[in-house]
Amino acid sequence: MAKKPWIGTNWKMNKTFAEADEFTRILSGSDFAVSDNVQLFAIPSFPAISRVAEALKNTKVLVGAQNIHWEDEGQFTGEVSPVQAKDAGARIALIGHSERREMFGETDETVSLKAAAAVKHGLVALICIGDTRDEFDAGRTGEVLKRQTEIALSRIDWSQSGATVVVAYEPVWSIGTRGTPAEPAFVEEKHGEIKHLFQSSLGRDLSLLYGGSVNPQNAVDLATRPGIDGLFIGRSAWNADGLVSIVRDVTDALA
Repeated sequence: MAKKPWIGTNWKMNKTFAEADEFTRILSGSDFAVSDNVQLFAIPSFPAISRVAEALKNTKVLVGAQNIHWEDEGQFTGEVSPVQAKDAGARIALIGHSERREMFGETDETVSLKAAAAVKHGLVALICIGDTRDEFDAGRTGEVLKRQTEIALSRIDWSQSGATVVVAYEPVWSIGTRGTPAEPAFVEEKHGEIKHLFQSSLGRDLSLLYGGSVNPQNAVDLATRPGIDGLFIGRSAWNADGLVSIVRDVTDALA
């Protein structure tokens, strides 16, 4: 049986309402929006969550929030709780993105708190892990991924009904405008190591996505390799036509 990949994109701090509307118009009109062969997701910035969720309500596309706080409510100016994110229409909480870690002080511990909060409230916890260029150059990739993975999953209550956690490996040195695409063979190797961590730490498998300069040229090679359960795409999928094109190529290759 062909695997059902997760494929989606994080809009970061981009798109006006008009641009969000155009994206959802194209995506909702695609056959893939209601397909059982792929799990699509889109993660807009907070102001657009409700709008995007409403536009995609008759599809199987999951809408996400780019961050959540670990508390349900309180005096945390500028933060959004998992309760509020879910109420706005989010079904995924993106946690621990490298930009949150680097620019806003996200730590392994806060990632674990947020992941647990997401699962508690029935959100899919999409947890990002990744090594920096310095860590990669120093040969510390395996050590870093082990630490981040084990701490991120340490507070999850797996007895929660429907608890769903998805992990995305995004090498920090491979994302952004100056990112260097990782070799698919390297990604496959690291995914194998992370999958082993899931089994040794949890005794279960989790869906493991790859993100880091994913583009139309490397998407199929990545998505068809063992241990790579989907793609977390950046700028190549900010245009809905670009996302749909990659999804078509990947699902055709997996069929």
